[in-house]
Amino acid sequence: MELIASFSVDHTLIVPGIFTSRVDKVGSETITTYDIRVTRPNREPAIDVAAMHSIEHIAATFLRNDPDWKNEVIYWGPMGCLTGFYLILKGNRTPQEIHGLVLNAFRSVEKAETVPGTEAKNCGHYLMHNLAMAKWYASKFADYLEENANDPSIFEYPKTERLATEDGQHFYDS
Repeated sequence: MELIASFSVDHTLIVPGIFTSRVDKVGSETITTYDIRVTRPNREPAIDVAAMHSIEHIAATFLRNDPDWKNEVIYWGPMGCLTGFYLILKGNRTPQEIHGLVLNAFRSVEKAETVPGTEAKNCGHYLMHNLAMAKWYASKFADYLEENANDPSIFEYPKTERLATEDGQHFYDS
């Protein structure tokens, strides 16, 4: 099987930031998946599961209610590796163009007093939330986004050279 694009990025070089993961055409619509990387993969601990769950609920609620963006948001959810989130939007904006949206989503977590949707009838694991930790991660990441807004490395996946054979087969580090 062919390695998917997000597994082809050298995760030992990724820094926290906002990256374009993929751009797809669905009919006449362009759909963009963004990698919202909150921690450094394989170098920092994964985000606490209960905090990640709370960030997901609060940020999803914020994104789907933002008057300027709610009609563009398709999906917001956690990465399996617990180092960040995927944001899927209609259109094809640069990571810099959605910087403010992502920053505001994380600031909304930082300011939250409750986690929406935390009853058994509207959450599959309603007891697994940690608002205090969610606020800590959100504050740390939002501050980082503000401090590094002019650093291109938080908007572009790291580039590495890959060895290739004459027939185009690529070799990846293990």
